[in-house]
Amino acid sequence: MADGLFRGAIPGNAVHLCIDMQRMFAEDTPWRTPWMERVLPIVVGLCEHKVDRTWFTRFIPAATVGEGWGTWRGYWERWPDMTIERLGADKVDLIPELATFTPPARVLDKRIYSPWPGTGLDEALRAGGVDTLVVTGAETDVCVLAAVLGAVDLGYRVIVVTDALCSSSDESHDALLDLYRNRYGQQVETAESAEVLASWS
Repeated sequence: MADGLFRGAIPGNAVHLCIDMQRMFAEDTPWRTPWMERVLPIVVGLCEHKVDRTWFTRFIPAATVGEGWGTWRGYWERWPDMTIERLGADKVDLIPELATFTPPARVLDKRIYSPWPGTGLDEALRAGGVDTLVVTGAETDVCVLAAVLGAVDLGYRVIVVTDALCSSSDESHDALLDLYRNRYGQQVETAESAEVLASWS
């Protein structure tokens, strides 16, 4: 399917769910996402538009190597320099340009790719009457993917802002946008930020 908001205008009570725009992905670390800097002004614009409707997620690494259950234990053995012990707790913080929005924007911490299991996010959104999510952030093919698929399973209207996503892999970023447009085209809308801003009163 083509990009565009085929379900119409974005309701006023929608939530901007901004995934993992953190210092550890923006600065000189093994997980640096090179073009996060490029999408940052677009994300800032969306935050400014609806700051009180914005939720940021933060991916929280293991404190030390050896933490985690199952494959997560091996994951942190593979990435020891990204544990908090070696990385430094301040690298988990949001990028400074986004941290200025909190509060009123909210912050949700998670220890896995998805923001859904065990966080209370679904319950909080439903309690607020939210049925639409505007998704931005990093990375398109990892934590954004987990957030989008979880939201689809839970029945939310999902709008992926195509020019407000970033990844460390151009190839898989492009592949995921194609996946959202085609395989999930009935449940996921893809649109550029200009259309989102114009459609969200």
